Amino acid sequence: MRANRFRDRRGETLFVDARQMGSMVDRTHRELTDDDIAKIAGTYHAWRDEGGLAQGAQSEDVPVPALAYEDIPGFCKTATLDDIREHGHVLTPGRYVGAPEAEEDGEPFEDKMERLTSELSAQFAESRRLEDKIRKNLKGLGFDV
Repeated sequence: MRANRFRDRRGETLFVDARQMGSMVDRTHRELTDDDIAKIAGTYHAWRDEGGLAQGAQSEDVPVPALAYEDIPGFCKTATLDDIREHGHVLTPGRYVGAPEAEEDGEPFEDKMERLTSELSAQFAESRRLEDKIRKNLKGLGFDV
């Protein structure tokens, strides 16, 4: 029989935010794929594991190596009881895991803002043109807007 190799996690809680995983099957239900479930389970097992051996290995004789656990912004985080207390004992995972790290697109901020404000200005102009056209069409139908 194998010795218990779980790390002592008393006073800690693993938060996993899976809101961005899977797909919505209706307005209130999200369906996770097998890969999503494997990622969540693997994260939990890595979090609980100690000594590099995954619990629940396929065989008592052949342990499956576990990846070392690490917090992943936007997905998982270990919180202490003090962390939970600081959040007023609210257990919403998003409060703890935070947002995923934003990917850099390599475009300098000033250039990006110039491009985006230029696009927005063009969209405002198109909006005004379409609004004027709709008003003209409605007036032609006898409706004054």
